Amino acid sequence: MNDPMDLILRPEVSPTNAFPASSRYYGFATTTLDTPQGTTIVYLRRRFLPDVSGLTVRQEHRVAKGDRLDNVTALYLGDPQLFWRIADANNAMRAETLTERPGRLLRIALAEGPIGSLP
Repeated sequence: MNDPMDLILRPEVSPTNAFPASSRYYGFATTTLDTPQGTTIVYLRRRFLPDVSGLTVRQEHRVAKGDRLDNVTALYLGDPQLFWRIADANNAMRAETLTERPGRLLRIALAEGPIGSLP
């Protein structure tokens, strides 16, 4: 099994860590839905935004005109693909809206957990 999609789409072999540790879906399992037509649909379980009171705010960033969330994330967390951590810390379902309004203060938080962690 060399195809990583097998880990995600085949529930019988899909561990809960089919995604890399940097993914917002790390630790989430797949589940299936059997339709009346006999088709099995494999999907990820729903991910809810974490309770922001459980996050440790590391610092804040005031959005400037032209800011992009991937660049802000790279600056503070060292990896632009971790943008979802900033979205979680600011209770945003749509991450792209976080930099639409210059002057907005963004919370930059450690990963969820009792102590938190850096990427």
